[in-house]
Parts: sequence; C-alpha cells; structure tokens
Amino acid sequence: MTPVTPEDAAGEGLHPDTLAVGFGYDPAEAYGAVKPPIVLSSTFAYPSAAAAKDVHRAYFDGPAPEKDAPFIYARLDHPSLKLLQTRLAVLDGAEDAAAFASGMAAISATMLAHLKPGQSMLHTTPLYGGTHGLLYGPLTGLGIRPVPIADGLSRESVEAAAKTALQHGPIGLIHVESPANPTAGIADIAMIAAFADELAKRQDARPVISVDNTFLGSLLQRPLAHGADLCITSLTKYAGGHSDLLGGCLTGSLERVGPVRMLRTLLGTHMDPFTSWLLLRSLETFPLRNARANANAGAIAAFLRDHPKVESVTYLGFLEQGSAAKAVYDRQCRGAGSTFSFKIRGGEAEAFAMLDRLKVFRMAVSLGGTESLICHSATTTHYLVPPDIRREVGVTDSSLRISVGIEHPDDLIADLDQALKAS
Repeated sequence: MTPVTPEDAAGEGLHPDTLAVGFGYDPAEAYGAVKPPIVLSSTFAYPSAAAAKDVHRAYFDGPAPEKDAPFIYARLDHPSLKLLQTRLAVLDGAEDAAAFASGMAAISATMLAHLKPGQSMLHTTPLYGGTHGLLYGPLTGLGIRPVPIADGLSRESVEAAAKTALQHGPIGLIHVESPANPTAGIADIAMIAAFADELAKRQDARPVISVDNTFLGSLLQRPLAHGADLCITSLTKYAGGHSDLLGGCLTGSLERVGPVRMLRTLLGTHMDPFTSWLLLRSLETFPLRNARANANAGAIAAFLRDHPKVESVTYLGFLEQGSAAKAVYDRQCRGAGSTFSFKIRGGEAEAFAMLDRLKVFRMAVSLGGTESLICHSATTTHYLVPPDIRREVGVTDSSLRISVGIEHPDDLIADLDQALKAS
C-alpha cells in the first residue's frame, strides 16, 4: 500500500478528515509502525564532516529546510515536528508551516520577524488579551505603533486607521483576529488584503497580513484562501482538543514562514517532540470532535437566545440576513464554531452567581477542548485590557465566554438553566 505523501495528496482530492489521519507518514520509515514514533533525541549524528557543513548551509541559508534534509538539533527541527508541520500545512492549504510551544509564541515571533522599530501596524478589534498586551507593551516599547481598526468590515475604517498609522511610520503588518475573542466579531480578510495591495503603492512595501484563526481553525476557515499571508492558530485549542498541551502554529508561504522559523530557532520557542506527537494523535479525531461540539453549540446558543435572563448572544449562526457580517461569514467561513459569548442581564454580581452554580461546565479559560468551559472575560482572558477599551469593544461585566464541548447537549442545557436561576 502506498502512503499519502505531500507530493501526491493535492492530486488525490482527499478530505481534511482523511488528511488529518495519515498525511505525510510512511510506516516503512519506522519499522512498519502504523503510528509515527516519538523521536526524543536532542541531537543527531552527521555521516561526515562535509555533510555537516552542507546541512547547516541548507538550514540557515535557505527559506526552509529541504524535504529530505538530515536533522541537526531538536531546537531547529526534529522528526515529530517535521511531520506535524507537514500535516498542519496541508490542512490550512499552505505551502509551509512552523509549530511553536504556544499560540502566543507563534504570534510574538510573527510580529517580531515582520515588524521593525519606526514602523506601525494595524489590527482589528477586539484582540485576545495576550495579543493586546504584546502590542501595547513590548512592541510599543520597541518603537512600533499599533493602531486599531474600529470596524473590520468597513474599508473606510481600515483607511482611517491607516491614515493615523502612517503618521508614525510605514505599515509593516496588519493583524486580523476573525472571529474575534470573545465577541466573535467578523473581519473581511479579502477586503483587508486588497487594501494592503493598494497601500503598497503609497509606501515601500506591501504590509504582511496575518490572521489569528484560533476561534474557527482550519476546518471552518482558511484565511490564506482569502488573501492572508500568514495564518496563526493556537493548537492548544481545537487541534489539541483535550486541554492537556500547549502549542501554536503559523502557516503560509515559504517566503513568509521562513523568517519566523529562523527567529523561532534563535528564541528557542519550538515545539518539543512529545507535544508534537500528542498533536499528531489529536489531529486524527479533530474533525469528529469539531462536528460534535459545533452541533452542541448550535443547540446551546438557541437555548440561551430564548432565555429571559440572557440579554444577547454572539453566536455566528445568528448573524442577521442581509448584514455585512453575514455576507462575509457566508463567503469566508464554513461553520459557526463552538465558542461564543453571551451577556447575562445584570452585571458582575449576577455573572459570578451564575458561574458559581455550574456543575457540568468547568469554570476555566481556554477553549476547544472536549469539556465545556466558561469564563468571565473581563476578569480573566481580557483582564490586561484597559476597562475603557473593553467597554468600547463590547466586553462588559455581564459578558461570559462559553466553549462548548462534546458532552450530551441536554446535560449542558440543564446545567446552564439551573445556574441562570441563581443570577
């Protein structure tokens, strides 16, 4: 039996469900083992001095390691990491991929590799709290100015943000988070990419477009197909899916991923062999888990929308027909996902009372696991975001973010119902 290799998979027209299970691995390479082994070695022997020189030259002088290049040292690359990156790239429809020790490691390296002091950058709103802290902390300290885009669906809003940013310096990068955490706000990736093309005529180079795709992942949204240069995903979430590992990934072209991979080598933020193997294991059930969680989320969102103690729900499946957001969603997304927010009637006291009554839902940050999670965004994931900015983007004291897992939906709804009675 011939395995599905990176060279022939595109012609096979295989579904993501199939690619997630066996793409890029040949059992003949590992004693016939059906599953890829974990290679825990930190360093790898050279066959000769000349070969050592050649492999170092290929790694450090090229945009990406050659397909069959020998391994050098696990911080640069290792067998489990290479296979994982091959599989992540095909799921995102990308030429190349780089996996990191966390989602924030991927975001940090991407921005440090593609931004320079004196430049500015644009970003959609709201942002994940960690990303906001990076932009308005260390990056600002390096002389890089972040400027928010008020409405990621409006070209006029992007233009206004760019006008402000250009007063500081050329725009090196536009970072899009869509859907946004925790409001599920949508941004038009294709429109922003087209704007970047036009902006290249006003400055020396076109800005790099990076998209944080964590809320939907590769099964429900492919940013690269809509004009993004780089797709960033927290693998801790849906791809890992069991709340037992940390990881992040960057996918895109060799040209764009290459500098970030090199910075990863220098920073030492690569993914270790065991975590890489865990992710390869988790990817095999990713489509199954995703489908169950998405179905559960639709049922729970409908329950919350009709509950008298719930003010509003941000579930993407409820976008208004004829709205700009709905039009972009239909063009850009393949599903609503299983993470959304809702606002309880009242404020922090009512939200806390409800949270403390939950029995099936776990009160914790993160999302995309097999278990259902819930948190109060303003005091957890977005605690570092200044209160005035939180209020401006819709993260209030009554906002609760919910990540729906794969439990039975009736049990989840019953748990929410009894907890809401305490609010």
